[in-house]
Amino acid sequence: MDLDQLAALRTPEGSAALAAAAGLAGGDPLAAASALRSAGVPPALAAAALTQAELRHRAVGKFGPAAAGMFLTRAGLEQATRRVVADRRAERLHAAGVRALADLGCGLGADALAAARAGIRVYGVEADPVTAEMAAANAAAAGLAERFTVECGDATAFDVSRVDGVFCDPARRRAGTGRRIFDPRAYSPPWDFVTGLAERMPRTVVKVAPGLDHALIPPGAEAEWVSVDGDLVEAALWCGELAREPRRATVHRQEGAGYRRHELTGSGAVEAPVGPPRRYLYDPDAAVVRAHLVAELAGELDATLGDPSIAYLYADQPTRTPYARCLEVTDVLPFSLKRLRALLRDRAVGRVEILKRGSALTPEQLRKDLRLAGDQAASLVLTRVAGSPTVLVCRPVD
Repeated sequence: MDLDQLAALRTPEGSAALAAAAGLAGGDPLAAASALRSAGVPPALAAAALTQAELRHRAVGKFGPAAAGMFLTRAGLEQATRRVVADRRAERLHAAGVRALADLGCGLGADALAAARAGIRVYGVEADPVTAEMAAANAAAAGLAERFTVECGDATAFDVSRVDGVFCDPARRRAGTGRRIFDPRAYSPPWDFVTGLAERMPRTVVKVAPGLDHALIPPGAEAEWVSVDGDLVEAALWCGELAREPRRATVHRQEGAGYRRHELTGSGAVEAPVGPPRRYLYDPDAAVVRAHLVAELAGELDATLGDPSIAYLYADQPTRTPYARCLEVTDVLPFSLKRLRALLRDRAVGRVEILKRGSALTPEQLRKDLRLAGDQAASLVLTRVAGSPTVLVCRPVD
């Protein structure tokens, strides 16, 4: 999409095309395009409207009902922060006293909009002209244009003395190709600029990929990993005055119509005790694992590791926790395909879910090799115990 196409979508004719396209989203794209053209919508406008309708449909999972009025790009939607996460970040920034925030690399404006809703004045900077214009349009659609303004330019040139807080979400996809960038040194803005912000601004938070190497965490920063309904979605570095704990795992789980937040904190440097498998196995949330807080969770559950390098925990009693899934262990076997196949056959197990950590086996191939038949279900955990390949036959605990 270019600026002319975006401008066309914001006209009354464009709004009508978007409304018509919304009713066609999710269906046959060729039939949808034909329907719009039959209704008199010019081909270029129809294509732009259908693209937006498709992206808005996909964006509902991140932004909820607000997605219906947003302007989006594929790359921007991929990197945009989910609303529940952005709202929590904005809440924390506001509680820390931030009243004027620079959003350097604001993208489509997901985080800036959340900060504006929290009462913070936001100055967004975005290098891509179309994305910058979309962010401004999204602010207008949300009724937040007075609190969130956008300029198209170089984030590294912004005068941070104008604000009392900085948020930076460096681009992690290559312009033009959309391919992921895994080396932080290739981010835009550059990694040295991003980490240098904390030295200039006492209230700086940086959104990073959840696979960030712990060795890249700036000294004194709080590193937070965030999951939503079990999916690891991002990490953030809270610097200067915003740092509270060395490591934090924030887990958002949907309960009813909303989300409930749970936070586990610690040093990230403690090692959990090791022992043999016990009756209950806990599979920690990915945010807990990436934050190196498995030992802290083990302390809460009175649990141990079966292997010092594998993040499965074992305990004698089931304990309700938002930080891990609990399974009851019925059998612990040294891995043997023949023996496992016989056990499952004897129990008429025809359906299995397969979890793995520390195993080279491929779940899809193992499922074929087991030749399952029967009406019972089981959970198989492929792992190592004291360095030895092991399979645990389990059933979920409600």
